[in-house]
Amino acid sequence: MNKVGFIYDDVFLTHDTGRWHPENAERLIQAIKTLKSSDIWDKLIHIKPRLATFEEISLVHTMSYINKVQSIGSGYLDPDTYVSKNSLEAARYAVGAILEAIDRCKDKTISRAFCAVRPPGHHAEVNRGMGFCIFNNVAVGARYAQHKGYEKVFIIDFDVHHGNGTQHIFESDDTVFFFSTHQSPYYPGTGSEREKGIGKGFGYTYNVPLHSGSGDKDYFSIYQDQLPPIIQSFDPDILLVSSGYDLHMRDPLAGMRVSNEGIRAIVSSILKATDKPVIFTLEGGYDLTALSEGIKITLEEMLKH
Repeated sequence: MNKVGFIYDDVFLTHDTGRWHPENAERLIQAIKTLKSSDIWDKLIHIKPRLATFEEISLVHTMSYINKVQSIGSGYLDPDTYVSKNSLEAARYAVGAILEAIDRCKDKTISRAFCAVRPPGHHAEVNRGMGFCIFNNVAVGARYAQHKGYEKVFIIDFDVHHGNGTQHIFESDDTVFFFSTHQSPYYPGTGSEREKGIGKGFGYTYNVPLHSGSGDKDYFSIYQDQLPPIIQSFDPDILLVSSGYDLHMRDPLAGMRVSNEGIRAIVSSILKATDKPVIFTLEGGYDLTALSEGIKITLEEMLKH
């Protein structure tokens, strides 16, 4: 059985967006409850996240933006993204979760990890938060991984929304590959097939936009046939996965038709495509049952492969 780290802390529940907001604490409360009642909880290596420093966050974000988040207290970064008095701390721990996971993979305490965090991150740009995201967890993780000796980083994003922030941060970089499947046209409006990177990063961005109603067969073809050769060709030292479970057919904010078994196939294909460390970090997913089951399925596959 693989050594799978599960990184979580109740600090993530203190990011208070209000119960009306789809990205609320109930998402993790329900997920943890589901996992604790399953037989896989005791098979995981439970790890606490650490508090990311502002210097680490500035590997990706400008200090002026970091200072803005610090000074806002409570209020909106954009119409969708609310910051409460505890949100900055939670966001720093969300970044710190993936940094801790990278450290544990580096010292071989674990071979892969799942970071059950909020707020999510993949929409956050260099100098602004958006789409429920404050700091770009996976992007900071990619840069930190490179500082730790993982020179080539492959990022996979299967959230139903395109990870605009992650793409823009690395679009001119040939050491970080960004691969995304997402509903299109849909928020945030980026992620066309024509977006392939710029300058020396051209060819290191790979978008697969999918129409509303796409389901298991569409995703099977992409993740079982298209993705593995791309990973093998790039030959990364580590894989980071933005795991959004809003691609599920029950999700209220999207229009995809992916089932639980579809999620299992996506995760299995990712894990089978590499023998390098793989770290999943939570992004979207707004049906509580679908989200909880999706995380559980992901962990089952991580333990298996």
